[in-house]
Amino acid sequence: MKRTTFLVAAALLALTACGTSEPAAGDDQSPSTAAQQPVSVTDSRGKKVDLKAPATKVVGLEWGVVENLISVGVMPVGVADVKGYNAWVTAAKLGPAVKDVGTRGESSVDAIVALNPDLVITTSDESASAIAQIEKAVPVLVVHAADAKNAIPQMKTNLELTASAVGKTEQAKQINADFDKAIAEGKQKIADAGKAGTPFVMADGYKEGSTLSVRMYTSGSLLGAVGNELGLKNAWPTGGDKDYGLATTDLEGLTKLTDGEFLYIANDSDGGDIFGKDLEKNAIWKNLPFVKSGNVHRLADGIWMFGGPKSTEQFIDAAVQTVTS
Repeated sequence: MKRTTFLVAAALLALTACGTSEPAAGDDQSPSTAAQQPVSVTDSRGKKVDLKAPATKVVGLEWGVVENLISVGVMPVGVADVKGYNAWVTAAKLGPAVKDVGTRGESSVDAIVALNPDLVITTSDESASAIAQIEKAVPVLVVHAADAKNAIPQMKTNLELTASAVGKTEQAKQINADFDKAIAEGKQKIADAGKAGTPFVMADGYKEGSTLSVRMYTSGSLLGAVGNELGLKNAWPTGGDKDYGLATTDLEGLTKLTDGEFLYIANDSDGGDIFGKDLEKNAIWKNLPFVKSGNVHRLADGIWMFGGPKSTEQFIDAAVQTVTS
């Protein structure tokens, strides 16, 4: 997901995965034998991707995909924008040997092919022409980038589909189960603190020249949906785009918000902190109810807002701690 541009993803397709790398019940196969079994998965395009064995040398062209690969135990050989990933994603660390293959949305086919990967995994945000070019040399698995109607299920499905291609379905099931547990425990902590139903908004912002833009995470966004699941009440519930559930506003638009918890994520090395710095002396900002009440909270750096269960668990921890403290 690019921070400053909304991307229109491909039409929603049901994601299904049918990995054949797992031995059938009763089969007497060693792990090494099972690892050599063919894999067949159907991606978000409805396209069947066949591999001779679970992929081990994988290139990831979107950070959520990369996070999911590392989470299930597969370190990619190549990643789009390694520097950006290291700045924004802390839930799943890249190894030092991972190669940069260009920027997200403008990766280098030559750099990808030079790594001799078994598989390239990207999202529906990638252009069809770029995918077609890569597919001339390497199989490509496409996951649906996001779905504002089913943000959390889509996140889980993307993990499961990625895991199927690399023979790690059991690991994905456990990660998703851990995520559900984190939601339940976080919701209980908020309820125990008497904070259930607390109004909140989740935002990020960026500056282009002298213009400040704010992105609000509606109930259709991943983090907005998670906040609702924790028992909080999203004070900016609608108006987002159909994929990421993000709504764009400006400082004037924030004046319609009443008091509540204003949560945001920033990155000093990429885009800065408009709420904590650029707006610090702005009269309109200082007089907003949640600002006057001291309810503006910068969450920990390195929580990727468009990631998989591991990044989203970081958000759960940070949000629960903020609301209950």
